[in-house]
Amino acid sequence: MTSAAITGTASLVLASASPRRVELMRAAGMHVDVRPADVDESRAEGEPPEVYVRRLAFAKADAIARGGETRAVLGADTIVVIDGQLLGKPKDVTDARRMLGTLSGRTHVVLTGVTVIGPLATDAAGKSRPWLTRVSATTVEFGVLTPGDLEWYLASGEAMGKAGAYAIQGLASRFVNRIDGSYANVVGLPVADVHDMCRALGILIS
Repeated sequence: MTSAAITGTASLVLASASPRRVELMRAAGMHVDVRPADVDESRAEGEPPEVYVRRLAFAKADAIARGGETRAVLGADTIVVIDGQLLGKPKDVTDARRMLGTLSGRTHVVLTGVTVIGPLATDAAGKSRPWLTRVSATTVEFGVLTPGDLEWYLASGEAMGKAGAYAIQGLASRFVNRIDGSYANVVGLPVADVHDMCRALGILIS
């Protein structure tokens, strides 16, 4: 558990260990508690990217909700897609180099699936909890990475633990020529969607 989590006070629980998601929500005045979900993130054969992130977002939120959490739960999953190829978090530096080489000088799409499951009602016997799921898409145009750019960025260590092997809010910002869509989505969470979903479910997270 990171210091970002303040136990037992928020009305919304984030089923993710991502400090970037916590930072995005806090920057928008949304306080959350953190309870990372342990789910199988394997992609089914032939599963479309949108279906994959939608399924994982729900699985993460549902795992925490079913584990006894009575407050509202937020689950999210982010991937990078280029030419139908999914780029998740790199396994190692070699994998990160491959991903960045694929993105160099090209346009890709960042997809984030988001699920919000409402709180457990006091008269919940026999009732299902309300929930919403959305997928947010942002198009990102990368400039051409020279061999020097690539090795410099890999040496920074920033590529590890990031979908697509880059952090748009960090050193990799120098490589991004243009985006079309939510910037927060590329960082890891479309905050405006979260706000709209919570409001639709009657969840106050200020």
